[in-house]
Amino acid sequence: MRDATRPAIAAAPPAVFAPGGPRAAGAVRLWLYVVAALIVAMVGVGGATRLTESGLSITQWKPVTGVVPPLSPAEWQAEFERYKAIPQYEILNRGMGLDGFKRIYWWEWTHRLLGRLVGAVVLLPLLYFAATGAVRGWLLACCLGLFALGGLQGAVGWWMVASGLSARTSVSPYRLAIHLTLAGLILSATVMVARTLAPPAAPSAAPPDMGMRLRATAVALPILVLVQIFAGGLVAGLDAGMAFNTWPLMDGALIPAPDQLGAMRPWWRNLFENALTVQFDHRMIAYALWAASLLHALDARRTHGARGACLLFAVVSAQAMLGIATLLLAVPLGVALAHQFGATVVLIAATLHAADMTQATGMARRAPYLSAEGRPPPAPSSR
Repeated sequence: MRDATRPAIAAAPPAVFAPGGPRAAGAVRLWLYVVAALIVAMVGVGGATRLTESGLSITQWKPVTGVVPPLSPAEWQAEFERYKAIPQYEILNRGMGLDGFKRIYWWEWTHRLLGRLVGAVVLLPLLYFAATGAVRGWLLACCLGLFALGGLQGAVGWWMVASGLSARTSVSPYRLAIHLTLAGLILSATVMVARTLAPPAAPSAAPPDMGMRLRATAVALPILVLVQIFAGGLVAGLDAGMAFNTWPLMDGALIPAPDQLGAMRPWWRNLFENALTVQFDHRMIAYALWAASLLHALDARRTHGARGACLLFAVVSAQAMLGIATLLLAVPLGVALAHQFGATVVLIAATLHAADMTQATGMARRAPYLSAEGRPPPAPSSR
């Protein structure tokens, strides 16, 4: 009979692996990290497309046939004529020649090509892994969810572009911020799923109450990073970084006057449409993120999560310095792209750390039930 003093094994499931076993887990994990790297590249090219004001150069959405660029002088001229019909050309770029149009066209075309490439790199290996049984059950559901989010992102991208084709000279800041934040969400989800396929982490050495606090803080940090990415999208959409190029003061004060921060009516519009308020919010969220990551690193310094927490604080600090440099230099292309790339690095670091802390605290709770290898011990014989 089972020893009544031993806790039930069923209450302590082992660490998560791919259904096909450790070898399949490694292959699927590598595939997901490749997808994440492509998403980072796409975010970078998207940033360059925005900063060079190239996003409206392709005025049609052709998900399949659009992969082929203009191949003849006549096709280039037809594409250029379509661009000439939108307000951005009439108001901002009137007199631009065909060579100038080609320069902005290639940025947007590359951005869309990367989107199609990400879709293919998700779908084709997923079909293979599903057919061979390496991906099924919960993992298949997660991967299908990632693919669906990618499709949604493509639709949101066109929804964003469409906002600048009729009555505006640029895309809607709201839609740009949503498009960028959704990219961050997909990136974070991809990294999180990949991390769950890693071998089990060592249990946390923290006391149970401290372990729960560390876990909650670690999970909150990538959420705060996504909020900051949304705020950064609004800054980009409003060109808010082109003004108030001083730090730490903003318009001569640490905190601008209330009548400036709340100049629009109704008041909530200031959070999204007032360039001064949007930039101020972006600064304040950055300060909050830096302070939270510092306090978390100090809190985790004597646990197994210390290295990850310190690494996260380091990348948040580097990103803050890049943000300050971008502001003081009035958003030069190279520094601004480094800042946008830094946002993806911070998000990846925060996501990996959250996954590790979640697993470590879970392992600590299950430690009495697990063997030294991180697996449930064999059930005692009933004989």
